[in-house]
Amino acid sequence: MKIRKLSFFAIIGLIGLFAVLAGFAKTFIIPVTEGSFKAPFVIYLHGIFAFSWILLFVTQTFLIQFRKYSTHMTLGILGVFIALGITITMIPAGLHQVERELKEGLGETAISGIVGICTSALMFLILVFAGVIYRNRSESHKRLMLLATIVVLWPAWFRFRHYFPTVARPDIWFAVVLADSLIVISWIRDKLVNGKVHPVLGYIGTFIIAEHTLEVVTFDNTTWRFIANQLYELLSN
Repeated sequence: MKIRKLSFFAIIGLIGLFAVLAGFAKTFIIPVTEGSFKAPFVIYLHGIFAFSWILLFVTQTFLIQFRKYSTHMTLGILGVFIALGITITMIPAGLHQVERELKEGLGETAISGIVGICTSALMFLILVFAGVIYRNRSESHKRLMLLATIVVLWPAWFRFRHYFPTVARPDIWFAVVLADSLIVISWIRDKLVNGKVHPVLGYIGTFIIAEHTLEVVTFDNTTWRFIANQLYELLSN
């Protein structure tokens, strides 16, 4: 039997699966299995939705590789509901994080975290629905879903800082350089295979990197804190 070579998108999906399992091992997976993790139900629900998305992305890449197009389209409907679940639960999960960090004495910096959560939720949802709209244009569709997956993987990559506590500015090295390296790798692959970077990857990928970089540069400044407090007041009422 001929063994099929993994597609680029399948490889990225498997890398994402590794990122989730490794990134959340110390802070979620191991504590849950040991019974030492305590959090509201929405945290578990959000984790289930997010992990389901990564599993679905991997599954979808294999279905396309093996030409199971009808199954791929059927599971795509499930993907919409999973994406909505991620987005809806991301906000209360973020508010719980803010409340926890406020109790830890982080003050205004704790509230500032809500901005990045909201922007990630918005970018992810827009990318998913753009992918649905362009579902009949496979080259655009699969890249939009790839970028959506990269966005949702951001928290997993950032938690790699727990393995490397001596690294200065983990917000730069893990939340931008490591997290967005998959976009750069996708650019390189497009250029090598197709001779040019697809516009979806080129323009939207650049926007995502720029947005993440802007967050690092402006995080917790006066304007950021003002926006964060307005969002926190709106969402917590």
